[in-house]
Amino acid sequence: MKKNILTLSMLALTLIAQAAYGWKPVGNNIKTQWASKVNPAAPLPEYPRPQMVRQQWQNLNGLWQYAITDKDAKTFKSQGQILVPFCVESSLSGVGKYVGKEKALWYERTLTVPRQWKGQDILLHFGAVDWQTELWVNGHYVGKHTGGYTPFSYNITPYIKGSGKQTLRVRVWDASDNSFQPRGKQVTKSSGIWYTPVTGIWQTVWMEPVAKSHIESYYIVSDVDKSKMNVSVKLQGQQSGDQVKVEILDGGIGYNPEHPSSKVIASATLSSKSADIDIPDAKLWSPDSPYLYGVKLTLLRGSKTIDQVCGYTQMRKISKMRDSSPNRYNRMALNNKIMFQFGPLDQGWWPDGLYTAPTDAALKYDIEQTKAWGFNMIRKHIKVEPARWYYYADKLGIVVWQDMPCIADHGKSVLANRDPEIAKIQQNKWSSDSFLGGTDCPIPQQWKDNYYKEWGEIIDCLKGFQCIVVWVPFNEAWGQFDTPEVVKFTREQDNTRLINESSGGNYHLVGDILDAHHYPCPAMNVFEGKMINVLGEYGGIGYPVKGHLWQQDANWGYGKVKENGQQVLDQYTEFADMLKTFIKTGCSAAVYTQTTDVEIEVNGIMTYDRAVTKMDAAKLRQVNESVIQSLK
Repeated sequence: MKKNILTLSMLALTLIAQAAYGWKPVGNNIKTQWASKVNPAAPLPEYPRPQMVRQQWQNLNGLWQYAITDKDAKTFKSQGQILVPFCVESSLSGVGKYVGKEKALWYERTLTVPRQWKGQDILLHFGAVDWQTELWVNGHYVGKHTGGYTPFSYNITPYIKGSGKQTLRVRVWDASDNSFQPRGKQVTKSSGIWYTPVTGIWQTVWMEPVAKSHIESYYIVSDVDKSKMNVSVKLQGQQSGDQVKVEILDGGIGYNPEHPSSKVIASATLSSKSADIDIPDAKLWSPDSPYLYGVKLTLLRGSKTIDQVCGYTQMRKISKMRDSSPNRYNRMALNNKIMFQFGPLDQGWWPDGLYTAPTDAALKYDIEQTKAWGFNMIRKHIKVEPARWYYYADKLGIVVWQDMPCIADHGKSVLANRDPEIAKIQQNKWSSDSFLGGTDCPIPQQWKDNYYKEWGEIIDCLKGFQCIVVWVPFNEAWGQFDTPEVVKFTREQDNTRLINESSGGNYHLVGDILDAHHYPCPAMNVFEGKMINVLGEYGGIGYPVKGHLWQQDANWGYGKVKENGQQVLDQYTEFADMLKTFIKTGCSAAVYTQTTDVEIEVNGIMTYDRAVTKMDAAKLRQVNESVIQSLK
């Protein structure tokens, strides 16, 4: 009873704050339960970087001034307020407007730098902004960033006035599907499997003070076979004689108040860029036992602490291993044990926030449900999530296949909405069930160069999250080019994970995984004994649940849509029985489409607003566990 009263009180305070700030969601589309819990005074207030925490920081999310102007405009006049970090097209932004290739989106706000930060450098961080970002501080131009999926930051110390309010101004340009940038499922005119565009800031904006010499990043690679961790640290402003003390903590996270007295189980002092650390009685991470080690890094100058960050890591190994069957099929092994990986295609879209979950609890919810349904894997489909999503995958225990957001697609319906020169570049042949006949996209070198830039940044940003076990550079030949070179590049960026060269084709057999797609029923129409053979997409059983639809007509699923949840479960179970047969003949993983409905796609296990799980959850779990356990 007390908990319910507290929850209602918090909701009432949030609604009061929404009214006081003159903000409310826009539009008539469905919303999640968390939309009413968005506080415009402090949306998404959680620390955004769980693997590298400093105690002093300031969240800059909230209401900013905005305007949409011609793309060549040099300044702007405010057209109202936008709630950062929700993209301008979303309901939760409070704006709900499209921008497009011929326009620019502007943001502005003031802030005050805390007095206690005096004498330190001030870093301004953007979690992600789609796509081209320019920044001014107090009227001074700071710089330009391109890329819609990774964090970036600027040292704004030279532009800060001595005291008082500081002014930030941001300009964003984004052509979505009418240019060369990676954009995943975003299109100018949404239809079918293609969704509303996302323009502008869509992850947390924040700032922190740092010493002029400070820890810029770190990376830990675990060696399960030797019970070691290799720790490498990148420093900014390092001076001769500086050292980094590395401490590995027993349980939890270095900053986690739930583990305030975590025991140091191993340590080392780095005078060079990296060092191996022995881990006694190593505890391995897996979906069944998602054990996290705390990490504390301290930059020392003599006995003086210059900087300190806290985070976490895991001990885990992903590899290819032949099974003991007569055919010696290649399988995926976690910590040297063969495991059938089974999970949903997870696109990470929200009816109210589009790319951005309304709250941190909402972000966590989808992973919690996926675990509760008995899955052990998620394929993160042509989208990159905020760091906190991967933290929850690490903490809750689920392995992740990470897709690269596509730079193109194919098909007459979507290409008809493109500029002619853009449509021409994206036309190639997809050979989905054959090793023959597929062709590359005839994309220019500029597109390729930007792909490598952004894919490299994504890998570098995410490779510290050990939940990720597979990289997926291409999907269904959308923007696919130079596959052997792309696989080589991916391997050079990170050789600790498996590479699924092209989920759904075109196949070059240069990665680790051969990935077939088949809708609606599972089928393995291609197979190669040297590869790990998987079913990267299947299912998509449609069921439109009244009262929980993005729009009332044109809703669809793969095959004939069902009339109730029992029909969905029956079909799902039938497909699962088929999967078990394929597992015996070499199928090593499967991905069911999909976690939730998305816009007019009604083939989710949950509705788009996350209000209804369409199948009996307990029975769904039993079915999923039986599939996973069939490969032992």
